[in-house]
Amino acid sequence: MRRLDRDEARRIAVRAQLLDVPQPTELVDMVDRLTLLQIDPTAAVAPNADLVAWSRLGAGYRPADLTRAQEVERSLFELRAMIRPVTALPWQVPEVTDYLAQPSIAHWIEANDAFRRDVLALLRDAGPLPSRDVPDTAQVPWGSTGWTNNRNVTQMLEFLSARGEVAVAGRVGRQRVWDVPERVYPPFEPLSPEAAKRRRDERRLRALGIARPGRKPVPGEPTSAGELGVPVVVEGVDGEWRVHPDAFDGEFTGRTALLSPFDRLIHDRERALDLFGFEYLLEMYKPAAKRRWGYFALPILHHDRLVGKLDAKADRKAGTFTVNAVHEDVPLSGAVRDDVDAEIAALAGWLGLELLRAG
Repeated sequence: MRRLDRDEARRIAVRAQLLDVPQPTELVDMVDRLTLLQIDPTAAVAPNADLVAWSRLGAGYRPADLTRAQEVERSLFELRAMIRPVTALPWQVPEVTDYLAQPSIAHWIEANDAFRRDVLALLRDAGPLPSRDVPDTAQVPWGSTGWTNNRNVTQMLEFLSARGEVAVAGRVGRQRVWDVPERVYPPFEPLSPEAAKRRRDERRLRALGIARPGRKPVPGEPTSAGELGVPVVVEGVDGEWRVHPDAFDGEFTGRTALLSPFDRLIHDRERALDLFGFEYLLEMYKPAAKRRWGYFALPILHHDRLVGKLDAKADRKAGTFTVNAVHEDVPLSGAVRDDVDAEIAALAGWLGLELLRAG
């Protein structure tokens, strides 16, 4: 079995996530390579999708580019809080995963077939519409111990989008606007469930570069690519890994980058700890007094190392970007500090905010 040292493994991961030099220049090509941009409403610095795009594309990226690609050019589409390239439709829609296979979901949709047909007829005649304009005609309410309890319209739309029966046509602010798929998606032929799963696994491994096989399923995008790829072991780390065959090729030239807490380089916290020795926890749900790194701390990448976290906040009303602290996981040399400071200034400039340092 092929052996990698941790430097090699880290560089494979960084290069696969387009965080090396040269940086990508095209938004849709970048999303295609990463396979997705995750949507999250938290915007302590910037929304996740925009922050991930900026960290790859740099100052030339504008959030309007993402909106245009989704709503005008239709080169990207949204499905279950993930933005993906439209070329991925054949293996993403319908979403044949454990999500829709849950008996509670299948039984609820079946019990509400008249409600389902009401929703489809309304969108066909009057779409696109936000969920608030879709009447709730559910025969059986959706039951949950969480925030989705009795949110029948939003749940039905979510499930039907996963089945490919409705589609997200765009957004007004944070609110999704729904329509029938033939007015949103170009014509495509879905792959079989088996072929679709294999294609998703292949694309995911290419985007990660290196991943564990056989990881337990997690909500949202999986962190494993099954048994695909080249089996390897990483020196100093227990167990087997899988590497995309193309990930061994190419030189590595590193750079400094500020990452979103949801960035796929560090999204799998166990993988980040194994490969980078990087401990991270999103602390926005912790009381302020118990936070170690900050409400929405941004991981700091320098070449092939994760070297710290940036505690900062964007105040758009005040027009300021305030740096509360740069937490160093390892002592930073003067040159690395300069690179980190330059990236912080670049982020403030991209946000159009005045850079301030607390204290």
